[in-house]
Amino acid sequence: MTYAAITGWGKCLPPAVLTNADLATFLPTDDEWIRSRTGMVERRVSHVPGVELAIVAAERALACAGKTGADVDLVIYGSVSNDEAVPNTASGVQQRIGATRAAAMDVNTACTSFMYALSIGTAMIKTGVVRNALVLGVELISRYMDWDNRNVAVLFGDGAAAVFLEASDTESGVIKEKLQCYADARQILRVRGIGTQYALHGLDFGQTRWDFDGQEIFKKAVRGMSEASVDVLTRAGVTIDDVALVVPHQANLRIIEAVAKYAGAPMEKVFLTVHKYGNMSSATAPVALVEAVEEGRVQPNDLILMPAFGGGLTLSSHLLRWGDRITPLSESTAELPPCEKTALELVNEIRAIKARGASTADSLATASFSEQRG
Repeated sequence: MTYAAITGWGKCLPPAVLTNADLATFLPTDDEWIRSRTGMVERRVSHVPGVELAIVAAERALACAGKTGADVDLVIYGSVSNDEAVPNTASGVQQRIGATRAAAMDVNTACTSFMYALSIGTAMIKTGVVRNALVLGVELISRYMDWDNRNVAVLFGDGAAAVFLEASDTESGVIKEKLQCYADARQILRVRGIGTQYALHGLDFGQTRWDFDGQEIFKKAVRGMSEASVDVLTRAGVTIDDVALVVPHQANLRIIEAVAKYAGAPMEKVFLTVHKYGNMSSATAPVALVEAVEEGRVQPNDLILMPAFGGGLTLSSHLLRWGDRITPLSESTAELPPCEKTALELVNEIRAIKARGASTADSLATASFSEQRG
């Protein structure tokens, strides 16, 4: 049987750090309010386009695997905040890394985009369509954020991570997975302003209003990730005791704790990044996975459980078997250009641009579309 082993991994976090105190300069909140409800202390804000984050993460993952762009068969770019819709952003990564013979596709299932992309890459390797795949989770949420909405503005950050998958005869990579969507609840997490149905409202780039029903999202996220995790463990014939590490989507500390409790996993077995990066949407899980490896929390042949959920409401859980290597074969010299501004300065620039189009953005609050009438 053919498997899709993870042989390379890399991440890229922009250097500008947005703290809870920074958010309190323009939102009615404070550090205690944010920490107690989310577990978040800071998050990153990018000074460069998302594809630049992707390139650095990709180059680091390829170097880790001892490969170059010329070796890549497939590039999958998981994101909800692509730099462009046409052409796809994956082709931009493909071009920049020199993957001249690769296929390229974008995947958008909101926060689960990387996890769904991981399933796609794995399936294409297992079926012999490609021999390897570069899978990325990349987000630039700061450009689309409704910075006046405290319920969402405190949650999200920017970042990117990548893994390189290769065909293997040894059981490795994704062992079992569960993909699902609670489509009847898709309206409880909606970003108004992105998509063709908003084009006639005269909106400028980045003018958004977020629908975010926190209580319903919490309930469905906990239920979805918990049930999916139990499902993959059962089908794999293992228990949570056999799992070395749980690396969940880092949407909120309360959600993570509830999922861990349901699955019977002690919190010391759960890897956390939510406090320092917040929710980076599709980049969250892969950044946490890469960081877990870098910090020595992953050992050869470990079983790793990765539950996630996102807008849609999509959900997933993946059970991975790590390979026999936990150190890079090589190091990449790829780096982001220097950032000359603070995160707060970057955010305030975005807020100023949005403010100039506030009158048109206000129409989003009352915009009515056919699927919302029910």
